[in-house]
Amino acid sequence: MYQLSNDQLDVSITAKGAELQNIYNKVTRLEYMWNGDPAFWSKKSPVLFPIVGGLKNNTYQYLGVNYTLNRHGFAREKEFTVTAQTSDSIVFTLEADEDSVKVYPFLFRFSVIYQLFENQLSVAYLVENTGKETLYFSVGAHPAFAVPLVNGTAFSDYHLLFSEKETTAKWPLSADGLIQSSPLDLLLNTNTLPLTKPLFYNDALVCKHLISNSISIVSDKTSHGVRVQFNGFPYMGIWSAKNADFVCIEPWCGIADSVESSGDITQKEGINILSANGQFTRSWSVEVF
Repeated sequence: MYQLSNDQLDVSITAKGAELQNIYNKVTRLEYMWNGDPAFWSKKSPVLFPIVGGLKNNTYQYLGVNYTLNRHGFAREKEFTVTAQTSDSIVFTLEADEDSVKVYPFLFRFSVIYQLFENQLSVAYLVENTGKETLYFSVGAHPAFAVPLVNGTAFSDYHLLFSEKETTAKWPLSADGLIQSSPLDLLLNTNTLPLTKPLFYNDALVCKHLISNSISIVSDKTSHGVRVQFNGFPYMGIWSAKNADFVCIEPWCGIADSVESSGDITQKEGINILSANGQFTRSWSVEVF
């Protein structure tokens, strides 16, 4: 376990999956991350790479060859190497190896950079194409925040506050996690989404191209909450396990296959494309208060 600290925050991260484990605010004396109870969901903040979501039949094609990848890719199960560290920042790096090229025939260097700024944690992704061929990939976040956050409050006391009024749909998921063909109404000219446990009984709320660049988890019964800021992430997942006390706010550069997907990774919705020696960066941050 690796630790970051400044005057306001203590943060811990594991090398496995470069996965964020804890955000403790020393001023509010609150822990903001989900506790990882395996009865509901044992993860806390998996990093999604080189795909986001599921593939149709867990399979994709590249240059006429079929490959198999499980939902959200393999990075979350890999041991990352720490390539730089200070008291308030750390860089975890994963590179292609003999095992990865069997399921993902591309050469890459993928770094996750964590850095503290007062009461904010910044998380940056750097994808580098270290091969000679075009690199096709997706990347995304999956942090789970504790709800309720404060003793004496309930899950249903909280709501999501979008930074802009949204009129947007959610794209329902099939039983095997694929994006279905027809969206359903979610928000109509509002910036508020009340949280209830049944909201997530049919899996994640998947949105495309939100106007907002931040989503907060807040309550009228406490001044404490979290704000997730994201720019340059065209897709958003909002999820909780059934009846669990957390909510995931998931900025994505990528999305699950649709039920109509051809399986060709070069034609996949939301796929990012990097030429040889190219670099791709995106970052999101969480402010805890």
